[in-house]
Amino acid sequence: MSIRSLKSQRIRGLYAITPDSEDTHDLLDKTQQALVGGARCIQYRNKSADNVLRKKQASLLLQLCSKYETPLIINDHIDLAIEIGADGVHLGRSDISISDARKLLKQGKIVGASCYNNLNLALEAGEQGVDYVAFGAFFPSVTKPDATPVSMSLINQVRQTITTSIVGIGGIQLTNAAMVIDSGCDAIAVCSDLYQAKNIKLRAVQYAQLFTQNL
Repeated sequence: MSIRSLKSQRIRGLYAITPDSEDTHDLLDKTQQALVGGARCIQYRNKSADNVLRKKQASLLLQLCSKYETPLIINDHIDLAIEIGADGVHLGRSDISISDARKLLKQGKIVGASCYNNLNLALEAGEQGVDYVAFGAFFPSVTKPDATPVSMSLINQVRQTITTSIVGIGGIQLTNAAMVIDSGCDAIAVCSDLYQAKNIKLRAVQYAQLFTQNL
C-alpha cells in the first residue's frame, strides 16, 4: 500500500507529534522507534526551529515515514509541506483556511484542523472538506499549557454531527488515553508521553494496543 492511498482511510490510532528539538539525529531516532511501535501518523511540529533546520528535519522525517508507509503531516507551515512534498498539513485557527489549503496542495493530500472545544469550527471544517478535526486539550498539557479544556461529552456531540475522523489531543498519557478513545476519538495525538518515554517503541506499542482493544 502506498502512502498516497492513505488519505482514503480514516485517521486512526496513535498520532505522534514531534517535540521541539535541535538534535535532528535524536529526533529521527525517536520517531523511528515510535513508527516501529505502531504510530499511524506523524506530525512534524517544531516551534523553536528556524526555516533551515525546519526544512532539514521535515525532509528527513518524510524519508523516514515513507519507509514505514506512514503519512507525515506538517504543522502550520503549508509552504514547507508543499516544498518537500509532505503528505499533508495541520492547520490552526490563525492559519490559512482549509479551502485555500486544498487549492494549494496536490490532490490526495491530508488536511487536518484544530477545533479546540468548538463544535462550530468542526462543522465549518467538515463543509470545507477537512480529513480530520482535532479537539483538545483533554487534560493539562506540557506542550500547550494555555490550551482550552474540552469535555468528553463534546466528542459525543461531534460524533453525532460529522463523519470525519476525530483526533483527541492535549495532556494524553497512557493512563488516561483509553478515556479519550472511549469518548469517540478515532486517534489520539501524543507528544511528551511518547517522546520522553524511556522505551519509546514499547510506549507506542502500548498505545496501539488500546485501539485493538476497542475494535
